Amino acid sequence: MTELPHFPLSAVVGADDLKLALCLTAIDPKIGGVLIEGPRGMAKSTLARGLADLLASGQFVTLPLGATEERLVGTLDLDAALSEGRAQFSPGVLAKADGGVLYVDEVNLLPDHLVDLLLDVAASGTNLIERDGISHRHSARFVLIGTMNPEEGELRPQLLDRFGFNVVLSGQTQPTERGQIIRRRLDFDSDPQGFCLQWADQQAALRERCTQARALLESIPLDDQALGHITERCFAAGVDGLRADLVWLRGARAHAAWRGVTAISEEDIDTVAEFALRHRRQAQSNPVTPPNTQPPKPSDPSPSEGQGQWGDMPAPALPVGARREVPAWPKKP
Repeated sequence: MTELPHFPLSAVVGADDLKLALCLTAIDPKIGGVLIEGPRGMAKSTLARGLADLLASGQFVTLPLGATEERLVGTLDLDAALSEGRAQFSPGVLAKADGGVLYVDEVNLLPDHLVDLLLDVAASGTNLIERDGISHRHSARFVLIGTMNPEEGELRPQLLDRFGFNVVLSGQTQPTERGQIIRRRLDFDSDPQGFCLQWADQQAALRERCTQARALLESIPLDDQALGHITERCFAAGVDGLRADLVWLRGARAHAAWRGVTAISEEDIDTVAEFALRHRRQAQSNPVTPPNTQPPKPSDPSPSEGQGQWGDMPAPALPVGARREVPAWPKKP
């Protein structure tokens, strides 16, 4: 049975930030995937499927919500190992997704240990299965796309941080844009092959742009000037750990490759800033007393009336940007 074609990513109306984030992770999967937040009916799976067409394999694999650990990583047949002296491996979802896109809907509803395992493999590009002294290792390089509605449960901060990019989709779409979305969906449903043919040139151009960017990527240096700019902004945003710095720098380099240039610029850094910071930005910490300010000694006389206690004034607060906001989307029925 012939599989129906995916809705072309180039034909998707709006969602420009998300389309860019998806393309950048396709250019450099080491970014660590994209976590998409938004209500139902926002074409999250359509966008993820469209991304698969930009990759060499075109493979698109969905992880079922009720999947077990064995379904995810695969299984080893111990009987075959004992009788035949070799490990008989049955591939799981991770093996099937190698070279393509792994899509996890409602990732926040998966057990934490599965999410942790999934993110480990996505970061390393290798899946290792061990059972009773027998092990098997295989390649598992894929672009990880997760979706969630925070109203139905948040991810733990440790897991949230391990997604490279975070993009939020607004549930409020303008009437004109809504009409374009519906019209294109109806045209696709009535004639998928004809619709894809109509968008073939735009899709080929998008695929070629990603291919050229991947070829250019490694020649673009992760220079100290860009890194210094990024680390200062990460510090100002109060992010925990160093993953934000690394993801932001990789994302900026991927964006430079996307533009077809050979060096990271401020434009690249600014464009991917919110992708890397949105789910990592922390609340402003308590003001710290400047190092040159010394509190008065007990023996010092009290300040004169009307002079004010200048030494007791707190340091001015530094702007760190808005905290991560959780939109109030309705829960699924």
